[in-house]
Amino acid sequence: MTAPLHHIPLSQIDAHALPRDRDTHDAEAQNELEMSILTSGLRQPIEIWQLSQPRDDHRYGLISGFRRLAAARTLEHETIPAFLRTPKDIPDALASMVTENEIRAQISPWEKGRLILDCVRSDLFDTEDAALTALFGTLSRQKKARLRSIVLVVQVFDGSLATPERLSVARIERLASALRAGWEDLLSDALRTSRSDTLNGQWAALEPVITEALNPQSGDAAPNTRNAPRRSIKFAQGLQIRRELTRSGWILRFSGPEAKVPGLMDDVMETIERVFGSTH
Repeated sequence: MTAPLHHIPLSQIDAHALPRDRDTHDAEAQNELEMSILTSGLRQPIEIWQLSQPRDDHRYGLISGFRRLAAARTLEHETIPAFLRTPKDIPDALASMVTENEIRAQISPWEKGRLILDCVRSDLFDTEDAALTALFGTLSRQKKARLRSIVLVVQVFDGSLATPERLSVARIERLASALRAGWEDLLSDALRTSRSDTLNGQWAALEPVITEALNPQSGDAAPNTRNAPRRSIKFAQGLQIRRELTRSGWILRFSGPEAKVPGLMDDVMETIERVFGSTH
């Protein structure tokens, strides 16, 4: 039996009653949706549920149709077609939202990881695993393990990376492996000193640290463990030196306010020359 269709005033719908799994905005795609609604009408109703108690004059919470609702508001519609659902609780409503978006919209791995963390932080689930099971219970064991890696990376780097939703699963898994190996401090430090505001620039700074973390040299202990080599030195004047592994060997990266002091590199070269002998 088809559920009855309601026409609900936009002013009565709380679009943020649930933590959302889509937190990026594609202006071009949104504009295309608005033009489609303007010329052909809304082809797919949104889904809502009635709140047990009104919040700020909102009587309904949005389950699915976030972009459609936003478009209707931009077009200054007064009402919107909606299916009124009766989820048994908030986690059930969240599961319905995730299921609908998995079918209709490509949600990035980063957005999925952030949704799980947001749900735990909002006390909707006791643990990350409980949220993962409730929202993504149909995933295979391998995909659930991959999602746990994504959650770990989001937990550490959320707010630090530019456009993180563009990160591929492969890159996120490399970051997660480096974090599990104990390299969080060095990764965060590399990201902070990169001073890049683009994802490509930030990844270029992270990549050498990840490479070293995933390709440990013979005898090198993990960071913050006994006999770990000196991988980074910070001086009181603001100068920092960090070693980085490359395909052809090691490089030393100098950063900080003192890194551009005239004569610094000459002093470093002279010191190296004294240690290894005269050049030819």
